[in-house]
Amino acid sequence: MKYSLLFIASVLTANLVPLEAQVSERAQRIHDEALVFDAHVHIVNRQLAQGGTIGTQYKDGQVDLPRMEKGGYDALFFTLGTSEKYYPARFETRAALRVMDKALSEIERYSDRIEVALSASDIDRITASGKIAAVLDLEGSIDLDGDLGVLRMFHRLGLRVLQLPAHNWGNEYADSCCAPHKWGGLNEHGIAFIQEMNRLNMVINISHASDETTEQAIAVSEDPIVATHHGLRSVNDIPRLMPDDLLRKLAAKGGLIGFHIGQAFHSKAYFDWKTESQGKAFWDTTSVEDQIKGMSMYEIDESMVSRYPSDGNTPPRELHMSIDEWLAVVEKAIDIAGEDHVILGTDFDGNPSPPWGIKSMADLPLLTEGMLRRGWSEKRIKKFLGGNLMRVFREIAP
Repeated sequence: MKYSLLFIASVLTANLVPLEAQVSERAQRIHDEALVFDAHVHIVNRQLAQGGTIGTQYKDGQVDLPRMEKGGYDALFFTLGTSEKYYPARFETRAALRVMDKALSEIERYSDRIEVALSASDIDRITASGKIAAVLDLEGSIDLDGDLGVLRMFHRLGLRVLQLPAHNWGNEYADSCCAPHKWGGLNEHGIAFIQEMNRLNMVINISHASDETTEQAIAVSEDPIVATHHGLRSVNDIPRLMPDDLLRKLAAKGGLIGFHIGQAFHSKAYFDWKTESQGKAFWDTTSVEDQIKGMSMYEIDESMVSRYPSDGNTPPRELHMSIDEWLAVVEKAIDIAGEDHVILGTDFDGNPSPPWGIKSMADLPLLTEGMLRRGWSEKRIKKFLGGNLMRVFREIAP
C-alpha cells in the first residue's frame, strides 16, 4: 500500500507540470549541441548595487552563474548598464568605469567557469575549454558627448559591444527612440563614432535608437548592425520596436535582430496592462532629473539598491503569453528578414516578464522544446540560439 500511494502521488505531481514546462530528450540534445550565445544579459549591476557575487544562486531575479550553466549557456553579451539617473549630473563615465571594474573582478573571481572574450577566436578557445565566454557589452552611455578617446579607452579595457543611443536618453551624437530628437538621427560626430567603432572591431548595438538613427547607422556602418534586444512594431506599435521596412534594410546589410524575452514588446495586451499599472510607459525617463536633483553620485547609488531583482511584472494569468505565442512573433520576423538574421537577445534581469513557464535563464531549454514543437528544423534552432550571432561576431571581431 505504501508504494502504491507513493506511485499515485508521483503521477499526480507529474500531471501538475504543464507540457510546455517539460523538455524532451531530443530538445535537450539539440540545446546541448548548439552554441547558445545570448545577445543581451544584464549581470553585475546587481552585485555593484547590493554586494554579493555572480556565483551566488539567487532565489529571485533571473541571472547568476549557476543558472547560466543550468540553462546551457556557452557565450553571452555580458551586459553592463549605466542608468539614466547618472546622466543629468554627468556621472555616466564614472558609472561605466565602476561597472566595468566590477565585471572584470567578478569574472576573474570565477575564472575557472567564465572568461572575457575579445574576439570570435577567443569564444572558440574558451568554449572548447568548457567555460562560458563573456563578451563585454555596455547598455547606456560611457560618455554622452561621444569622446572618441573615451571610446578607445573602454575598448582597451575589453568592451566589445556598445549601444549607439544613450538608452532612453538623448546624447550628443545619436537620437534615442524614447527621448526628444535633436539630430534627425545621427550628426557628423555620430558618423565618426560609428566609423571608429568599425575600426576598433566593436559591435554597434542600435536597440533603443530612433528610426532615423537606425536607418542611418545601417547605411554608414561598414559592419553589420545588431539590434541586440528588440521586437516588431507591426506586433506592438511603440517607438522602441522596429518597423518591418527597417528590419528588411538591417538584414540586407547582414545585420541581426535579437528577440527580447519579455512580453511587453510582443503583446499589446500585456504592454497596456503594464503601462496602466505603472502609470507610464516603461521607457519614460522624464521624471529622472527631478528624482536625482541635488543628489551626489553615492546617493544615486543608494537609490539603485531597491531596483533589484529586476525580473519584470507578473501579469494576470490570462495576459501571460505562452512560449508558442512568443515564438510566433519570432517566426513573423523570420518571414520578413530570413532565418539568418534573427537571434536570441533575452534581456534577462533587464526587467522582462518572460513567457509562461520561463522564470530565469536556467529555463532556456524550454525555448528549444517550443521551437521543436512548432516544427523548426534543428538547423534553424541552432542558428537562432547562437549560430547567427557567432557568424556576425566573427565577421566583426575575428
